Amino acid sequence: MKIYTKIGDAGKTTFFGCGLVSKDDPRIEAFGALDELNSVLGLTISFTDDKVLISILTKIQNDLFQLGADLVGSKLSAHSMPRITKEHVEELERKIDELEEKLGMPDSFILPGGTKESAFLHLSRVITRRAERTLVKVQNILELNPEMLKYINRLSDFMYVLARQSNKELDVKEQQPIYKYLGD
Repeated sequence: MKIYTKIGDAGKTTFFGCGLVSKDDPRIEAFGALDELNSVLGLTISFTDDKVLISILTKIQNDLFQLGADLVGSKLSAHSMPRITKEHVEELERKIDELEEKLGMPDSFILPGGTKESAFLHLSRVITRRAERTLVKVQNILELNPEMLKYINRLSDFMYVLARQSNKELDVKEQQPIYKYLGD
């Protein structure tokens, strides 16, 4: 079997259980955003030696595959495909709460960046937000498992606190934006 099918040559692809769909279909956009997020997490892993962070991000990568399976299985019975569950969401909430307790909340917005891990985690955060927006669009076409949106929403928050934690571990000070105003 070859990797290329030539189906995409006409701007179409297959979506599990739905046959051929246009490549600009919101479901395909959502898969693309999840794939991009997973790839950036893999990139982040390749740029860190932090074993704890590697473990956390590898778990999230697996969760993202489960979220993708949940997306393709939206029209199937609840037990025919892996699903994102409230336990996935609650696990993220516990981890966010643990880190926020250590970090506190900043008094103002912070600039993305600092350590290389923090910069990659901020990039992952914004890609997570885009994946969330694409899933919201998919809701207009498919009835989604509501835990999917909860999970992806919490995941962006988790990426934020992980980025802050990465800076704190190396004592890199968070930078606030400098706002400049135009005079009269």
